[in-house]
Amino acid sequence: MIKKVSLALLVLALSSSCVSKKVYNDLENKFADLKKENRKISDDNEELTKAKNQLELDQAALQKEYDKIKAERDKLAADYAAASNNLKTLQSSYNALEKNSDDALQTNLNKNRELLAKLEAKEKALAAEQDRINKLMADFQERSNRVAELEKMMNDKEASMKKLKETLSKALNAFEGKGLTVEQKNGKVYVSMENKLLFQTGSWAVGAEGKKAVVEVGKVLAANPDISVLIEGHTDNDKFAGAVGQIENNWDLSTKRATAIVTIFAENKGINKQNLTAAGRGEFAPIASNETAEGKAKNRRIEIILTPKLDEISKMLNEL
Repeated sequence: MIKKVSLALLVLALSSSCVSKKVYNDLENKFADLKKENRKISDDNEELTKAKNQLELDQAALQKEYDKIKAERDKLAADYAAASNNLKTLQSSYNALEKNSDDALQTNLNKNRELLAKLEAKEKALAAEQDRINKLMADFQERSNRVAELEKMMNDKEASMKKLKETLSKALNAFEGKGLTVEQKNGKVYVSMENKLLFQTGSWAVGAEGKKAVVEVGKVLAANPDISVLIEGHTDNDKFAGAVGQIENNWDLSTKRATAIVTIFAENKGINKQNLTAAGRGEFAPIASNETAEGKAKNRRIEIILTPKLDEISKMLNEL
């Protein structure tokens, strides 16, 4: 519009040759001003166009956001409606259950009380059983300790008897091959002396060589005062043929021979006489056949049976 006005003024000015210079200058100035204003208006128009375009973009974004929020709102509204309906259904169900649950609740309470009473009874029984188990465990531990102590004592006794056997074997080494043997079995030490080392036929008097062997045994016994000593006399099955009136039979002879050994032991002041026992076994405990002369010779013997005193062990066994 401004361009058109400016052009018209210019045409009018040119077409009029009789216009004054002053008027011409004024028109030129106005034209320049109009051009400046035109440029300003054009710039403003361009800025407004950019602003309009940005506003249109913002409007589109806002519209998109609005549509999104509206859709979310509609979904929330639908969810709310569904939840509200579910709540009403649940409320109705709860009311029905609450109305009908009093009897069931009371029944359950009674059952719970009964179960609680049974549980308390079980707990008491369990506590009592645990106390019993604890006592049994304590008794078992005590017995285990006693068994361990007993085993140690028995092992110590076995070791002492082994040492005793070795000591006797060493002390009686000079009589090896003369009808004397030393062995350990069943926790005891057996010293066996055939009659050929100790007695003449039909006699109970100990010979000089035999007495030396018995004295050596006595020395070992004196050094071991906690050993019980059983001296057994044995014969073969031949009938006694000695002097009548002095010996009645083999049993009597075996007893006198055992007593003769005890008498020699008793001469040793270091031997506790309470540990000594004499016994006659006659012909009734043979170790070989009486059908041969060699077997009969083995059966005619004195056996010195050394046994560790087991009073403490017996006491512990009785306490187990």
